[in-house]
Amino acid sequence: ATTRRDADYNIVGVVGVAQDVTESSKNDRAVAAMANELRQLVDTANAPIFGIDVHGNVNEWNDKTAEITGFSKEEAFNQPMVSTFIEPKLQESVQTVLDN
Repeated sequence: ATTRRDADYNIVGVVGVAQDVTESSKNDRAVAAMANELRQLVDTANAPIFGIDVHGNVNEWNDKTAEITGFSKEEAFNQPMVSTFIEPKLQESVQTVLDN
């Protein structure tokens, strides 16, 4: 996921990529293997990857995000993303993007 910006560099949205693998195969082993492969890709990516649930709480936090922020996955999980990890002067605009 990354911010989407207009010509003036204002945040106007978020761009994300996801793949639902739960129904992709009737073979449970194949689904489990794909899920494990995806988990490894996310965890070891050379870019920060994080996610939030519908309440704005962290539900994904890869190794690079932990390295950059100094917060471990365990410390970040279930914490409110905006109020905990976004600097105060940006919280309103980030929250607006997420709300929209």
